[in-house]
Amino acid sequence: MNSEHKAMLNAIVERAVAFRAGAGARPHRPDIGYREMLKRFDRIAPQDGMPADDVIDELAALVDGGLANMTGPRFFGWVIGASAPAGLAADWLTSAWAQNTGNALATPASSACEEIAGRWILELLDLPRESSVGFVTGGTMANFTCLAAARNEVLRRAGWDVEADGLIGAPGVHVVVGEEAHSTVFSALRYLGLGAKRVVSVAVDEQGRMRRGAFSAAIAKLDGPIIAIAQAGHINSGAFDPIGEIADLVHAKGGWLHVDGAIGLWAAAVPEFTHLTRGLNKADSWGGDGHKWLQTPHDCGYAIVRHAEAHRRAMLIAASYLPAGEERHPADYVPELSRRARGFATWAMLRHLGRKGLAAMVSHHCALARRMGERLAAAPDVEVMNDVVLNQVAVRVGSDLDSATADALTVQTIARIQEDGVCFVGGALWRGRQIIRVSVIGESTTEADIDASADAILKAWRSVRAET
Repeated sequence: MNSEHKAMLNAIVERAVAFRAGAGARPHRPDIGYREMLKRFDRIAPQDGMPADDVIDELAALVDGGLANMTGPRFFGWVIGASAPAGLAADWLTSAWAQNTGNALATPASSACEEIAGRWILELLDLPRESSVGFVTGGTMANFTCLAAARNEVLRRAGWDVEADGLIGAPGVHVVVGEEAHSTVFSALRYLGLGAKRVVSVAVDEQGRMRRGAFSAAIAKLDGPIIAIAQAGHINSGAFDPIGEIADLVHAKGGWLHVDGAIGLWAAAVPEFTHLTRGLNKADSWGGDGHKWLQTPHDCGYAIVRHAEAHRRAMLIAASYLPAGEERHPADYVPELSRRARGFATWAMLRHLGRKGLAAMVSHHCALARRMGERLAAAPDVEVMNDVVLNQVAVRVGSDLDSATADALTVQTIARIQEDGVCFVGGALWRGRQIIRVSVIGESTTEADIDASADAILKAWRSVRAET
């Protein structure tokens, strides 16, 4: 590496540190929208190159003003962790080390780190120690990978070899989900040829939890291969399905239970939440996300499967040029042969936090969410629609108005909050109503940030209502 490249990399460190250091003071929304950004970047494909340091300077200038402050302490738009410093630093090294982590013989350090990080996850969440862990891009691919293993295994038990014979002519697979399962579950079912609409839908309660009686009645009618999908952390309410009871019913029918735990899986590390996670370890697979509560950089999720051989059969990529051996090869458990070394950032965050730190962080964020809910619910015309059991707060303004008017004003209030930039919130339709979604998960969020954000939300609502 020449001196110019060294200087460029050192300058990038300074630029990145300055960006992260200013997160608390910047508006939490982008200053410039997509169309303006598209105009900035839009030009013909370059014919001549330019020096690398000039390229980086140009890139930084182009994106200026178009980045959301997702690492800021008042970003509540989606369940996105703030990419904490330990994970960020490990991710920088991961890029520099440039290990294509597919094969243990080719990349022994990153493969071994990933295996141990996966073991730590099982220990910290008290999941079956025989489980295999595939490091994927996020919750969507975690669900996809787990459900691929589930599909192939329930069909194998019925005498059908999906790996060899595909799905044409295979026995039908019944998929049982709650009415309010997350969209990534339905995406995974589409990708796997199981169909997003060919599901048995189970009624849920007012918090989005599957009703045990409804689930029992639904599965009792089914014969043949069965996959059931439960939630650990509803996207709007944070509620958990009665996973242990569902698992017993599924296994009595010889089926497979998968848990979509992108949000709530980490609650299993917190003693105060055992009432939510009871029976979680009875499932057959779990999808988790590192770049949510673990605060790793993005592109980090976990496909956890109790039945390691079923997991491996579903994902195995074999070729004569790939070394074999007895080692655990990371690519045997994910849909990718070429990928970055995701285990380093996970290892770094788990090592940094430890069991106590992880539990304290999750507990703290949930306490902050309760504080936010209490602050907002104290307003006479604001309704918190969920029991704040985790880190999600579902808010409806104009609770004293008719539904159509309240919905319209809620949309306007979300836009006003985002425009003001003190905090960033998202919106959703839930139970037939437009809501403000507040997801408390940023590593640096404090009580003061919650109070400032609650004030900003109420101020935005008051201004919108005064204009109507």
